[in-house]
Amino acid sequence: MARIHELLGQLRASNPSLAAEIEREVDVLSGRRAFGLNFERHTPEAVELPGRKVRVGDKVRVQPPRGELSRAAHRALYRVVSIERRGGSREAMIAPISENSGDPEAGDTSRSTDVDDLVVVAEFRDPIYPGLVSTGKVERGGDKPFHTVINAENFHALQTLLFTHRGKVDAIYIDPPYNTGARDWKYNNDYVEGDDLYRHSKWLAFMERRLLMAKELLNPDNSVLIVTIDEKEYLRLGLLLEQTFPEGKMQMVSSLINPTGAIRTNEFTRTNEFIYFVSFGAAELAADTTDIGEGEEVRWNQLRRFELSSARRGPQPRPDQFYPIYVDVQTGRIAEIGDSIPVHVERDSVPDRPGCVTLWPLKPDGTEMIWGLTPTSLRLRLAQGFVRVTRGKGADDQFSVSYLTSGKVGSVADGSIRIVGRRPDGSAIVERVDGVKKVMPTTQWVRESHSAQAYGTKLLSQVIPNRRFPFPKSLYAVEDVLRYFVGSRPSATVVDFFSGSGTTAHAVMRLNKQDGGRRRSISVTNNEVSADEQAKLRKQNLRPGDPDWEQWGICDYITKPRIRAAITGQTPDGKPIKGDYKFTDVFPMADGFDENVEFFTLTYEAPMRVQSNREFARIAPFLWLRAGSQGRRIESLETGWDVADAYGVLADLDQTDAFLTALANTPSVAIAYIVTDEDRLFEAISRELPSGVEPVRLYQSYLSNFEIDAMRSVR
Repeated sequence: MARIHELLGQLRASNPSLAAEIEREVDVLSGRRAFGLNFERHTPEAVELPGRKVRVGDKVRVQPPRGELSRAAHRALYRVVSIERRGGSREAMIAPISENSGDPEAGDTSRSTDVDDLVVVAEFRDPIYPGLVSTGKVERGGDKPFHTVINAENFHALQTLLFTHRGKVDAIYIDPPYNTGARDWKYNNDYVEGDDLYRHSKWLAFMERRLLMAKELLNPDNSVLIVTIDEKEYLRLGLLLEQTFPEGKMQMVSSLINPTGAIRTNEFTRTNEFIYFVSFGAAELAADTTDIGEGEEVRWNQLRRFELSSARRGPQPRPDQFYPIYVDVQTGRIAEIGDSIPVHVERDSVPDRPGCVTLWPLKPDGTEMIWGLTPTSLRLRLAQGFVRVTRGKGADDQFSVSYLTSGKVGSVADGSIRIVGRRPDGSAIVERVDGVKKVMPTTQWVRESHSAQAYGTKLLSQVIPNRRFPFPKSLYAVEDVLRYFVGSRPSATVVDFFSGSGTTAHAVMRLNKQDGGRRRSISVTNNEVSADEQAKLRKQNLRPGDPDWEQWGICDYITKPRIRAAITGQTPDGKPIKGDYKFTDVFPMADGFDENVEFFTLTYEAPMRVQSNREFARIAPFLWLRAGSQGRRIESLETGWDVADAYGVLADLDQTDAFLTALANTPSVAIAYIVTDEDRLFEAISRELPSGVEPVRLYQSYLSNFEIDAMRSVR
């Protein structure tokens, strides 16, 4: 539908009456929608690659003259037919691409233009062959794995990570554009304005393409996806997540991030945001802990279930948990536990016991529920002293039954809570030993540490003074949400492909310091310059790709300096960071972290050069990342093979024996990359690898990964 409206816009220039008639019919059709989440899957996105060398065969756009803003006239796509040097400049012959049909600005004939006025365009429907170029590193973590920061369009970065981390990511945390209509994000290189009729569907198409690849990155057996959002898109995002991850378990939390609130005209003052958690497989949510002091008695749980799903004749009936409990009227102790009765049997048909009150799991209004344990389990708990009966203080002296849950019984066994005595009825008196109480987190968070102003904006100004970034997250808020799922996983891999200022990487380093973990983060951000800054730079006759333009981009100006400063404990000016970290782990920010990080920029390579092994230096970081981003990286293959700490590469098959010997002598190696076009040779060498070493064929696995993944963007 979006493409139809674009064509109608072109038709209005030549035949407005026909355009109006067609538009009326289109409006009728667009109103016939099926139930559920419906949105336009817009023409696959494209990203401009300023600074990328223009080659024959590239798709390009003609940039506007210096000092001017990009307009619709500069959206047309061309193919570079030839490039020739004329005098002191390079001239390109460009031909309009058929997709521009009907665009009067594109024309229909080839023309010549200065190569410097062209910018390469990568459409998401086209396969890309990425490389990585290191732009710096910080090493303070010894043999720890490296955190990674990638300057790239995140869709292409996700394609790249599918080669290195498919099914291996433990947690993805993202804070995507909130689509407020205030020029906070771009679609196809244009800011999406608040009056754009397709603003919501563009955002959904944008998100769906990235979430589909995120789905393949996550470990299906144990992982979590965490997404923050505000009220502008939380309903649509929730439906999109349900639709994209039907196998996941989803919950949403409301978190107070701005206690004073963002005041808006004639609207409720916004103080919160929403956080979606989608967990997979065996992922477990950790409990919150509270210091309560030793000696506090453990709380017992009511045996009768309360939730609607636990009704006796509910949608999932459990007949083995509906039975009578007979309580001696004189002693107040359980005299007998009856057997379960089938759903079709009425409880009135079960006889009472002389001298006893018969208890059933009933609500005050008489609704039949179930007990929390089967008769067999309850009899065992009763014998252990983990069941007790209390008499109400009302006129009816109603009895109620409570018990210790299996988790608390386990805590008795491991010594974290202890039995200090017995009551007259034989039930245990149980107290906490460690002075810590564990409770499951709620869906409403009101925590001082989650203030985005105090611990996002102000904290960032301490780390990189005088550098502004809009709406950074509270460091401690991100730390908390990650702790719930990877706090007990010290080697977890965490990905953030909307990393902005780099809060996620910073939070992962905080977690590592608290428990000596070796978690690694992968942060993806582009080098987009803010809308206001762009206007200033264009007045200086600058444009994307110019060094004086790129230095103000998010990655170079904010993300990299912030992560570097966090690790070293020094601001970009070389001064110690002022202030202390707070809450879970208090220490001076100037101490930094014992961590390693490397910064990369994504490049776009020619497949034939990759396949002929002429771009190994650009592919080398991928091989290192896939092997765990730790230890030495193999940068060249001058001898035809090499073996590093975690992986090896064999390019000259005549050196196979030496390669295999080196692998056998390096037990830490997990992957062997074998460069060959021959199926038979690859299989033969694979059979000779040491046990536990994964064979990966180059460059077939690399090329096929990106050729196949390009097709997923067409939807």
